Amino acid sequence: MAPENTLAGLRAAAEHGFRAVEFDVMLSADGVPVLIHDETLERTTNGAGRVSDTPFDNLRRLDAGSWLDARFAGEPVPAFDKALDACRVLGLAANVEIKPAQGYESETGREVARVALGHGGELDLVLSSFSLTALREAQKLAPDLPRGVLFRDLPVDWLGIVRRANAVSVHCEWSSLRETALEAARAAGVPIVVYTCNDPLEARRLLDAGVSGLITDRLDLPAAISAGDV
Repeated sequence: MAPENTLAGLRAAAEHGFRAVEFDVMLSADGVPVLIHDETLERTTNGAGRVSDTPFDNLRRLDAGSWLDARFAGEPVPAFDKALDACRVLGLAANVEIKPAQGYESETGREVARVALGHGGELDLVLSSFSLTALREAQKLAPDLPRGVLFRDLPVDWLGIVRRANAVSVHCEWSSLRETALEAARAAGVPIVVYTCNDPLEARRLLDAGVSGLITDRLDLPAAISAGDV
């Protein structure tokens, strides 16, 4: 319904009744945090090369929408601060994944935290990342911003890792979540967020099992659940 990691995507989420969004933030060559998932530009823009090698002035001129549909031609790669402005206007909470390019973990964590701090208490934010280094750097600059640790599969010592990171939540791939982990999370008072579940049956099962948040690519997923499709 809209290209990923764009302002059009945020607007589509709000228009479909969502109260929260998740997006990815990486640094340009000149240190500007932007919304993009891949370390390279080819999949979601008409550009080429590495994001970390491309200045922001060049990134913002790229077309990040035509790959999905001609209706989104000219949709830009947005700066992180513009996405936060949009979330404020649209009334959206945000799960901000700090997604550093390889070798830029510390810088990305610091810069994402700095920009997020600039919005003060205006927004309901959580900073999440697979990179513990990025989370540590974000904590140094913005200790009061909540943080979540991202895993694909939960390791044996996931709870210890979350606690040592002073994080408030754990995020994992939905199909890897086991009941034992849910029980441990409930006992420890740690919310579990799962990604990226697009199946109504599985989403209903996970919500009934007690996950605290569910990330999906399907804007019609709540309607599918509510309509009794599961």
